[in-house]
Amino acid sequence: MTKLKLANNGDEELVARGLMRPEEVRRIEVDALVDTGATGLAIPADLAEKLGLRELRRVEVKLADGSKLVVPVMTTLSIEIVGRGMVCDAFVLPAGSTPLIGQIQLEMLDLVVDPKSRDVTVNPASPDVPLLDLLHVA
Repeated sequence: MTKLKLANNGDEELVARGLMRPEEVRRIEVDALVDTGATGLAIPADLAEKLGLRELRRVEVKLADGSKLVVPVMTTLSIEIVGRGMVCDAFVLPAGSTPLIGQIQLEMLDLVVDPKSRDVTVNPASPDVPLLDLLHVA
């Protein structure tokens, strides 16, 4: 488990344009499960509603027990984990579910999970900023 800061990125854009005050941005901090077997970020419906996120589409996902579920994908979400942030979409699970941090967010933020302590930390090879690999395509 680790702390996950969530904010409505649409609100943050309005602040940047001078159309909203910073204290009006809808933000939440929660404990989230880092699931290295999950593809992406998943948040419960009650958090998505509190943040005022917009539904982008619906997709079918496979849960850990092998069952399948059609869930909304919400957009305009800003997240921060151990001081590193990004804008992303999130799958929405039923209200009361545990928020999940998946591989996409770990990779994009260049975070690592220590298998012994189970702590999430920045990659020691790039402690100041995320270092992402890009492939050259000829």
